[in-house]
Amino acid sequence: MKDIIAVEGGVKLSGEVRAEGAKNACLPIMAASLLCEGRVVLQEVPPLEDVLTMCKVLNALGARTKYDKRQKKLQIETPAVLKTKAPYNLVRKMRASFLVLGPLLARTGRAGVSLPGGCAIGIRPIDLHLKGLKALGAEVIIGHGYIETVAAKICGERVYLDFPSVGATENIMMAAALAEGTTVIENAAEEPEVVDLARFINAMGGRVSGAGTDTVSIHGVASLKGVEYTVIPDRIEAGTFMIAAAITGGSVTVKNIIPAHLTALIAKLREVGCEIEEDEGIIHIFREGPIRAVDVKTLPYPGFPTDLQSPMMALLSLAKGASVITETVFENRFMHADELRRMGAQIKIEGNSAIITGREKLYGAPVRATDLRAGAALVLAGLAAEGRTEVGALYHIDRGYFRFAEKLAALGARIRRL
Repeated sequence: MKDIIAVEGGVKLSGEVRAEGAKNACLPIMAASLLCEGRVVLQEVPPLEDVLTMCKVLNALGARTKYDKRQKKLQIETPAVLKTKAPYNLVRKMRASFLVLGPLLARTGRAGVSLPGGCAIGIRPIDLHLKGLKALGAEVIIGHGYIETVAAKICGERVYLDFPSVGATENIMMAAALAEGTTVIENAAEEPEVVDLARFINAMGGRVSGAGTDTVSIHGVASLKGVEYTVIPDRIEAGTFMIAAAITGGSVTVKNIIPAHLTALIAKLREVGCEIEEDEGIIHIFREGPIRAVDVKTLPYPGFPTDLQSPMMALLSLAKGASVITETVFENRFMHADELRRMGAQIKIEGNSAIITGREKLYGAPVRATDLRAGAALVLAGLAAEGRTEVGALYHIDRGYFRFAEKLAALGARIRRL
């Protein structure tokens, strides 16, 4: 029998919970360790399936990884000579494996990565990654399920991104770190995880400026050195626990959080009817009145994060009135709506918008996670539903949440992993 999370709804959450280090910051930083010869030590590395997969990718390329799950400390030893092809059986499991393309190309002049996998939430084209690498002087060859890039020399260039893609910004930034001359990325992604990667590259001796704005400049250097670095907190995990407090009408303090990274969510939760108090590294959230209907539009940072769209949909399923969620980042990210309907939610999909008519109650049902964040949303819906909810396909949740059920149980939820 496959693992399930079983939830008995109706308990208001209360207490404190600590967010892990950010998965979406950690994975590109792990890839960027390939840029240096020597040892990188990373702190606050979350014990997640995606992290373990990326360790295997790095090992397959010739690096040596040593991970202490208890201390959340990862050591990466990168040799002078690296292998140049990331194996299909690993890359197919996780899209972030594609991020080794830029640093491998910069270090070795050649990089091969199979076409990437990950959650089935949309096409997520890689053309912007390849456009940027071509601009820096790489030849791109696609065939037999692999992408090969070759460059005798990487040279700085101006690159305009048609969409502020996080992955493309990161891949180009890493490749440019060892390029000759200066690279300027225009319409760059502004996410905190991009800023964290830039800080890591600079800690290794790189010269990146402008990260966190739409124009990032990378002045190439001859080599980079190993360093010890602490990954930023996970704003998506923290936001998930904030929505969990909101949906149950609870009172929760989330620790190890940077409130400025969650400005859009905080604003929407206040519109919904939550009281939120911010302090350094801490957010306290509680709700006493009814859930109010609001409209939400996902956007690249600093807009409302697409990764919190599905938990927000679960919350608005219990609002008084009708809400509209418009998804502008991924074209196939409403698959969880069918599962929420099984619990009694009234949701109508029209193109890239979901119209949610709030109900007084949701009802427990067997449901299945359709992707990582959808899995979390279904657990949150179960926390507020009447009766028992069983959430399956937990491998999705395990990719992005560490001991999710245990953390919710510590806040008083009647929840078990079976």
